[in-house]
Amino acid sequence: MTVRARLALTILLTGLVTALAVIATVATAFQRFQHESTWERANGFIGRVVGTHPDLLALHERDPQGFTGFLRNLLLFEPDSRLYLLAADGTVLASSGDMPISPGLKVKLGPVKEAIMVAGDRARAAYVMGDDPQYMAEDTVIAARPLHASTIAPGADAGGYLYLVCQKRPLPAGQADLLGSSVAGPALAGVLVVVLLGALIAAWIIGTVTRPLRALSDAVDAARRDGFEAAELPPATGPGGDEFTRLRRGFGQMLATLRAQWDRLQRLDRFRREGVSNLSHDLRSPLTATTACLETLQARWAADPARADDRALLDVALRNTGTAAAMVRALGDFALLDEPSYRLQPVALDAAELLDDLARRFAGRATQQGVTLTADTGETPLPARLDVELFERALANLLDNALRFTPAGGHIVLRGRVVDGGLQVQVQDSGPGIAADDLPHLFERFYRKSEGGHGLGLAIVARIVALHGGRADAASTPGQGTTVTLQLPAGS
Repeated sequence: MTVRARLALTILLTGLVTALAVIATVATAFQRFQHESTWERANGFIGRVVGTHPDLLALHERDPQGFTGFLRNLLLFEPDSRLYLLAADGTVLASSGDMPISPGLKVKLGPVKEAIMVAGDRARAAYVMGDDPQYMAEDTVIAARPLHASTIAPGADAGGYLYLVCQKRPLPAGQADLLGSSVAGPALAGVLVVVLLGALIAAWIIGTVTRPLRALSDAVDAARRDGFEAAELPPATGPGGDEFTRLRRGFGQMLATLRAQWDRLQRLDRFRREGVSNLSHDLRSPLTATTACLETLQARWAADPARADDRALLDVALRNTGTAAAMVRALGDFALLDEPSYRLQPVALDAAELLDDLARRFAGRATQQGVTLTADTGETPLPARLDVELFERALANLLDNALRFTPAGGHIVLRGRVVDGGLQVQVQDSGPGIAADDLPHLFERFYRKSEGGHGLGLAIVARIVALHGGRADAASTPGQGTTVTLQLPAGS
């Protein structure tokens, strides 16, 4: 999910939660206000009743049947309330309602006494909720006053209570549905206006926040895709700015630094390649001349028994000179293959013929060493597009290594197959194998192996295969031989 989407979702969820919280707060406040106003009216009414008729218990004792009508007359101007006469233990003695009261029905005295105390001290609470004798499952706003029998002195424990229940006023017909009420229309319109205004503000905030981030991400993608030179970022003007401006300016400075460092590295790499190429070219001539001189001396002293010791030294000198010449050629090849402008010259061919030719070329040397060299190309052609000269060089390096390390009586197999549409070539030998510590570094240039050598030949192999778009791998078990696999992709 993008930053813009996350910000939009965050603002939306925050708005919804805030709206729900506001609605719940307003509803709670409205309900509390309604309860408080209802209690104020009920408390004032019940106070006036008790003040006007302090002998309600005596009236009930004289005429229990007529007392119900008396209570109803008191509520002519309070149709949304009901009056109850309670005994001292909370038992309902009389009611102004139409529904009959079950004998022995009691209300909890705790809220009754609390309502009496609140009436005398408003600091205790704003209103009191208590039992509704007709609907005991629900609490409602109540008011109460203590009553005393005529034979009991004022201030003694109450002989009973006048108990007022404030009923919930039903909505008028046609307004039971909240959406149809006179308040709902303007309220919903106000909510819609607030939502639209919030959406516009949120869109502006999101655009302001994400626009510089989008520019930065585009520049990073361009740098990743096309290199540092292709990444363009409009400069951030001004010495100060917010965090995005500073990030933008810092990214531009980082790009400039990377470009400068990259240019410096390219110059150093070009200097290295030119130096290696020139050194290789300059060393070839004296090495060739030295080899010619040594070969001339070898021919002159071949039939002279007195020169046996000299011939032994001459053989060592020729061998070392040949090794040096091979390393010089390898360095020259590296310099050539590392050139960014170097391009392959591939041609379509049957790789099986190339493998057979190489096997025949190295067959004489293998026979002299007592090693069996075979080419296994299967029964079907091996179509491929290869730079023939380079690929022959890579396979020749592998066969040369295999022959140098495979003892007499061993065998070497040059195998070619079509795998996943691409060409796979393997050189498998029965030599001593490669140490486990050397195997991961086998194709690294100038890596010095435990058995000697500098790894130039195999590094050239890996570079040639990489230029063809493939990869080189090696597997070896010490004492059982080594298998080098060249895997070229389809169409290479």
